[in-house]
Formats: sequence, C-alpha cells, structure tokens
Amino acid sequence: MTGRLPFEMPRLGLGTAPLGGLFEEVTEADAAATLEAAAREGITYFDTAPRYGHGQAEDRLGRLLAPAGVTAPLISTKTGWLLRPRPDGSPGEVVTDWTESGIRTSLESSLDRLGRSSVDILYLHDADDFPEEVRRTAYPTLRRLRDEGLVRAIGFGMNHSAPLAAYVAEFEVDVVLIAGRLSLLDHDALGTLLPLCAKTGTSVVVGGVFNTGLLADPSPGAMFNYRPVPEQTLARARRCRELCAEYGVPLAAAAIQFPSLHPAVGSVVVGCRSAAEVTANAAASRLPVPDALWRRLAEAGFVPPELVPA
Repeated sequence: MTGRLPFEMPRLGLGTAPLGGLFEEVTEADAAATLEAAAREGITYFDTAPRYGHGQAEDRLGRLLAPAGVTAPLISTKTGWLLRPRPDGSPGEVVTDWTESGIRTSLESSLDRLGRSSVDILYLHDADDFPEEVRRTAYPTLRRLRDEGLVRAIGFGMNHSAPLAAYVAEFEVDVVLIAGRLSLLDHDALGTLLPLCAKTGTSVVVGGVFNTGLLADPSPGAMFNYRPVPEQTLARARRCRELCAEYGVPLAAAAIQFPSLHPAVGSVVVGCRSAAEVTANAAASRLPVPDALWRRLAEAGFVPPELVPA
C-alpha cells in the first residue's frame, strides 16, 4: 500500500535495534553478516533510530550497507531525542528535545552517521506524552524538513495505539510505525488506529510482531513486550504454536504474516541480530499460510474474524 507515500513500501524490512546492542551486544562481524544476509534475501527497507545503541545502529548501517551489497536502500530513522555523550566521548544520557533546533540537530547527526544527505522516512519517536510540543514545534518542523527534501515522508513511531491514533486524527502524516500492538497476541491497533489509517490513507509499518521474542520461541524465560512473560500469556503463545503445527506452519511464519492481512499495513519490520535470523525470518515471510489455518486461529481468538482471507 502506498497511500500518501511517494514510494512503495517493501513488505518486509529489517529493524536495527539489535544491531545497536538491544538485550545483548552484536559484534561488528555479526552486524556485517546480518546486512549481507539481508542483501541476499532482497531486503531493502531498514528501520533505525539514534537511540538504538546510542547511534551505533545508524553508524553500522552507514558503514556496512554498501559493502554488504544492499542497493537503493529505503531507510527510516527517528527524532525527538538527543544523544549527549560524556566528556570522554562515551555514550551518555538521552534527552527529549522537540524544538525545531533539536529535531534538526538530531536529523543532521543521523545523516552524518548514515552517510546520507536525506532519509526516506523520519518518525517522531515515542512522542506519546508530548502532544503540546508536537503541536507547537515538532510536527511543523517535520513538514518543513519534508518540504526541504531532507526527508521524503514523515510520521510517528510508537509502542502504544491510542496516542498514535490521536496524532493520525490531528495531523496529516504519511506513515506510522506501531510496535507490538498488532500481533497474534495483541490486537490493540485494530480498535482505532488501523481503521483510521485506512480511512486517511496513512500507511502503517508494523514492528514487534514477535512481542519481544515470545512468538518466535514461546519457552520459559521468554520476554513479552520487554518484560518476563506471564504464565497465561506463555500458555496462549504455546497454544498458537500448536495450532500452526497442525498445518505444518512455523509459528514465526504466522506471526510475521498476520499484520499484512490488514489492508492498511504496508510493511512489517523484524529485528535481527544475525545472518541466521535474517534468513529464517525472510523464509517465514514467504512460506504459504493456508486460509484454513487463519480460520482456525480466528476460532481460537488469535486472529480477528474480519481479517481472515475470504
């Protein structure tokens, strides 16, 4: 789906928070291998942010994408937060700054790390609690940056559906990124956000389809939305896996493909920290999922009936 976007979104993209060291460090060699695998799989969309490893994810994309063989990449990054290094140059604190100067400084730093003169998408990052700042300075600045050609599309990237829907209702944006709220275990984005985006022509990028890994590997000790998984949620994830297994479909394949059942969704981004993860997730995104499985998952409450293919 294109909607207001001036380009077509790839159906699968790579989230780069793991390349910034989310949960555990990723070596330079593994980061390079991850991007090489993305090139082999034909992945051309990469989502990043200054907060991913205090600039490390952006820096790695800037240095490693071309050597990895990725051609004509589509890159989204985020703004609204500034990195403040310590006097010795090591990573320091991250602070919000929704002023025009702050947003421009953030973008300039991102472009420097990425080695680019512009990016394709710029999201306001986790702006949930800053509606006045967004209204007064942040959103108008994004509009100006788009007009100046420093970004091709603008939007919001968040983890919560309600404030994101409120922004879509108030502002004219090209695209939004919602993480963790459109999955087999969490349908929150379907209440207001997705219908609103379908109505306004706002394209939707979905992240967090595994809910912090649970739907990739529902085992004891797994995380669910960045926290230890409750027993009841773990049991639901395992039941979902059992139903998928009855049809010979890995749970990961259903998890990755589920968001694209909604017509407003333009792309799904999955975070990968190794070449093996890229290869596995790309294969899962292509694996045929029979309509009968979607119907069975709907009967069990994992898929809204209205999204089941006719």
